[in-house]
Amino acid sequence: MTQIHGHADPRFAAAKDVLAASITRGDDVGASFCATIDGEVVVDIWGGVADADTGAAWEKDTIVNVYSTTKTMTALTALLLADRGELRFEERVAHYWPEFAAAGKDAVTVAQLMSHSAGLSGFKEPVAPEDIYDWDKATALLAAQAPYWEPGTAPGYHAMTQGFLVGEVVRRITGQTLGTVFRTEIAEPLGADFHIGLPQSDDGRVARLIPPPPGGSIGNVSNSWLTQNMASNPAIDPRATTTRAWRGAELPAANGHGNARSVAMVQTLMANGGVAGGKRILSEAGVRRALEPQISGDDLVLAMPLNYGMGYGLPGPSRPFPNPNTVFWGGYGGSLVVCDMDTRMCMAYAMNKMAPTTTGDMRAGMLAMAMWQGMMA
Repeated sequence: MTQIHGHADPRFAAAKDVLAASITRGDDVGASFCATIDGEVVVDIWGGVADADTGAAWEKDTIVNVYSTTKTMTALTALLLADRGELRFEERVAHYWPEFAAAGKDAVTVAQLMSHSAGLSGFKEPVAPEDIYDWDKATALLAAQAPYWEPGTAPGYHAMTQGFLVGEVVRRITGQTLGTVFRTEIAEPLGADFHIGLPQSDDGRVARLIPPPPGGSIGNVSNSWLTQNMASNPAIDPRATTTRAWRGAELPAANGHGNARSVAMVQTLMANGGVAGGKRILSEAGVRRALEPQISGDDLVLAMPLNYGMGYGLPGPSRPFPNPNTVFWGGYGGSLVVCDMDTRMCMAYAMNKMAPTTTGDMRAGMLAMAMWQGMMA
């Protein structure tokens, strides 16, 4: 059985067994899992290999690209500004970003950006891979284009575009990039090793992602043209995550780097009423805004029924959770964070072996079940 490092409180010792079994079976290669209850760390474990080519071990401070789990950091940054009264979710995007009113988007609200219902799930103009590293170009393209569907009438996952859209609203309000606001207002005060825009000095700590098997790309979730547009313009290639261009850019929808510990350190704010590490960052009312239902139905991009709150997924038929006041989101390949406000428990999982999933798979699910079972013991 694979050796698992770190610690787990006795009633959650099963989490270590679950992670060890997953790595031993080969479902995982290297991974980390962390959980907090009432703001206190009860599980912080890791194991396996960070680089399958070199055999380098997954260490305590290994970090990895968690793809769309990054969106929870973006949502939290927007929730923070709203909690301070600087951002109003019901306000029109064009109020903050006048150019956005073009092509019939004058009535689109910030809440619709947060809930993937703005009709801007992908770029209409052809976009090269390197274009996503050009913030001004990407945001200008989105500001100029017409929605693919009537905003507010249906959800459609804004896999890459949501980061630019919410991020530009944050930039217009604060004068700073979203990655900067997140770092200075949330990550650094909490001592969380999570980065939207990774310094080159940290490259040596990054685990190498193992792409999903053939047929397991993000574009294979559906044959719809919206899905194909999202996945191919530009193509989402996990191999790009090894480049300095990807790591150093600020892509608030997709290129956050961290591990389970740092994800949990930040997202504990959502589970614990706005407090983490003994510091109050948001009010309890501020974090509970994420629970406000925004839109539900068959996601036009992901081709599954989903319930969206304010920047997070909410429980529903396709994603049942034991407690109703729970928010979550995951990243391409399998990373996941779940914030259960009823038990004040936050759970995070980050790994390097990618599965063909965008909202979590059984590896994270088994770890979560071990936690919930431990809570009932």
